[in-house]
Amino acid sequence: MIKCVILDDELLAISYLKLLCEQIENVEVVKAFNDPKIFLNEIGHIDCNLCILDIEMPGMTGLQVAELISDSKKIIFTTAYKEYAAEAFDLNVVDYVRKPIKKERLIQAFEKAKELVETPLKKNFIEWNTNIGKTVIFTEQIAYIKTSEIDSRDKDITLNDGTTIVLKNLNFKNLLEMLPAKDFAQVNKKEIIALASIKVFSTNEIISTISTEDHTFLKLQIGEAYKSSLMELFGK
Repeated sequence: MIKCVILDDELLAISYLKLLCEQIENVEVVKAFNDPKIFLNEIGHIDCNLCILDIEMPGMTGLQVAELISDSKKIIFTTAYKEYAAEAFDLNVVDYVRKPIKKERLIQAFEKAKELVETPLKKNFIEWNTNIGKTVIFTEQIAYIKTSEIDSRDKDITLNDGTTIVLKNLNFKNLLEMLPAKDFAQVNKKEIIALASIKVFSTNEIISTISTEDHTFLKLQIGEAYKSSLMELFGK
């Protein structure tokens, strides 16, 4: 479901846009504004995943508004002026729809938005309290994660270069939500492996590329509850 908020200084334009949106499946207009300042004061408290912004408005343009909210909301621009297109796409918006807006063109814009809303991009790093303080760890550097033997609330991360960092008081469920699903898999109740660190796997065991103290490679036992999801990751 696309939950959108409309911002346009012309009430007639808002009414027309709402009418079009009501005719499109899985689109809900949560609220509409005709004042950018009021919009900015309230948008942080509104449950929506898309904003439709008019560009040409008195006092504050849609481009200026977008710069303030683009980190948290997907944006579609509407405008009667084609000269704003380059600036609009510099802000990495979903789409740029020329007025007068046609229903078919708006549907195309919503289809683009739907893909982005349903598959949000994961950050390429996690940020958490660790044994060395608040730390940013780039996920591509993570080889392996296990529950700490000292305190089960903590998680030991092994990086590609062998460095170990302890994430303080973080459960696997929340940790997995931070990690790109295509790059990591939980193997059992106590271990997560980066797929790039897997050398060989069978139905019961994974042999990793991670060296151990006795100069062999780390082996992980696959828990029964995790076998099917692991097989799916590898297309089995």
